[in-house]
Amino acid sequence: MEKLLFTDILKRLKSVDFPKVDVVVGIATGGLVPAALVASLLNVELHTIHLNFRNEDNKPQHDKPLIIKDLNLSLPLHCKILLVDDVSVSGQTIEVAKQFLKSYHVTSFVLKGKGDIVLYPEIKDCVKWPWK
Repeated sequence: MEKLLFTDILKRLKSVDFPKVDVVVGIATGGLVPAALVASLLNVELHTIHLNFRNEDNKPQHDKPLIIKDLNLSLPLHCKILLVDDVSVSGQTIEVAKQFLKSYHVTSFVLKGKGDIVLYPEIKDCVKWPWK
């Protein structure tokens, strides 16, 4: 298991060439800390969308990710969103969130796994995140 420190993650985050966005949307619960870090770095608002797919043992517990708490965004349709999660194993959670946000221009960002932008593409094993 790979262990990463906040300092390592922050250093790498600062090197990312993020697109210009109007808001960051973090996928709860795993994406909340990374989304807060990115929103702070980009100096934009942070919103959350609550989806549930995997249990505490990282095993799928539903056929597909489910939105369990609605996101009440009242943003202009031309708004650019950076959708953030910690890990995207299959990409299903990101895709459900993107479908929910289909009225907006959405770019996905994950720390590890499948996304438009991946912070640690070289890491294939499990990670011990500093916030868990």
